[in-house]
Amino acid sequence: MKTIIFATLISVGAAFGAMAQTATTSPAPSPIAPADANAPLPGANSFTEGQAKSRLEANGYSAITELKKDEQGVWRGTATHDGKSTAVSVDYRGNIARN
Repeated sequence: MKTIIFATLISVGAAFGAMAQTATTSPAPSPIAPADANAPLPGANSFTEGQAKSRLEANGYSAITELKKDEQGVWRGTATHDGKSTAVSVDYRGNIARN
C-alpha cells in the first residue's frame, strides 16, 4: 500500500513540475530589426568595408553602393532589398538598419 501511495505522489509531483515550466529561450534578434531600438549605434567599428558589404549581402541586400564609414563608426550606403532602393547602415555590433 505504501508503494502505491509513494508512486502516486511521485507521478503527481512530476506532473505539477512539468506544468510549472515556462519557455526560457527568446527568438534571436533579426539583424534587420536590431534588438536595440537606437540602432545604428555609434562606436568603434572594426568591420572593413568588405565585411560590412558581406553582412548586408548575407541579409538579402544587393546593389550596395556608396558604402562609407561616418565619424560615429557607422557604415552607411544605399542598397536594394525586395526590389526597392533604400539607405542602409551597419553599426559596430553588425546591426543593420534601414534609414
